[in-house]
Amino acid sequence: MDNQSPQKRTILVTGCSSGIGWYCALQLQKDGWQVYATARKEEDIKALNDQGIDAFYLDYSDQASIHAAFSNVMQKTGGRLDALFNNGAYGQAGAVEDLSTQVLRQQFEANFFGWHELTNLAIPVMRKQGYGRIVHCSSILGFVPLAWRGAYNASKYALEGLAATMRLELKGSSIEVCLIRPGPIKSKFVENGLPHFINNIDQTNTVHAKQYKKQLQRLQTSGGKNRLRLGPEAVYSKLVHALNARRPKAHYPVTLPTYMMAIARRVLPYAILERILSTSN
Repeated sequence: MDNQSPQKRTILVTGCSSGIGWYCALQLQKDGWQVYATARKEEDIKALNDQGIDAFYLDYSDQASIHAAFSNVMQKTGGRLDALFNNGAYGQAGAVEDLSTQVLRQQFEANFFGWHELTNLAIPVMRKQGYGRIVHCSSILGFVPLAWRGAYNASKYALEGLAATMRLELKGSSIEVCLIRPGPIKSKFVENGLPHFINNIDQTNTVHAKQYKKQLQRLQTSGGKNRLRLGPEAVYSKLVHALNARRPKAHYPVTLPTYMMAIARRVLPYAILERILSTSN
């Protein structure tokens, strides 16, 4: 594929096998961006290539793959990168007391440490060129927790803290850092997360066995359907603003539950908020 024209802005989007990443990569391309996408499976990389998008293998838990993918992008762009959209992640379900440290570490490798590694590769490039946008796809669970989602909650809380700090440290550099906070979005997120729950959590030798069985049956029969779920285009509309606005926002809520929880977190006593969250599963 030929290198991008000088007029096209360049963006690297991760986690593009389906859902938010797939949709945003294709829409960005239609909107005139030169898009570089990543995925973990060969068939997904080929599917992106078939759409005219340069795609590379990247697994956030594989440091070598992060460096290789970024190097490939730099070769394609001549060392320029206008924007980075960190998106790829999975959700490890299970009560905190049933999570081994290794399982928690795996969640952080994919949802946090890998994002940090890639972001730190992009920042020197953006500093050299004098501008850039870094957008992280966080979650409603980055500022309010849900039970049975401790590993995922913790990884997103960590991301929010890191991004907030980076915003302070990058003041005056013309590099902006933004967080998109989706609630329920139509994607394969639940489907992709189920094997991690099944393989990594002992569902029988635990005080939570009955709850696990109930949750697993619900997810396997309904796919985690939610009447408040929106399509990935809802995330894209926020991404567009984060990439194009002269003064992008620090946080972009997506879906009604995210807006409602943001308000509840600000105005309700924590005891009441905790009561609401305890009935949300």
